[in-house]
Amino acid sequence: MECSLCADNINRIDYKNREFLRKFVTSQFKVATSKRNRLCAKHQRRVANAVKLARFMALLPYTRNQVVKK
Repeated sequence: MECSLCADNINRIDYKNREFLRKFVTSQFKVATSKRNRLCAKHQRRVANAVKLARFMALLPYTRNQVVKK
């Protein structure tokens, strides 16, 4: 099983790309596991950090009940 980000040679994950990060969170807006995301450990850490930063910058909600202004 190969990491999809390794296959696409993606090294930098942009926290401002909401649509890209949305693929790696659950419906409850929790960061999904690496098994579900099919990511290697390095990319899972980078995705998790990008999601956390996007939450802090109010680009992604922390929970499902929060509303993000567009």
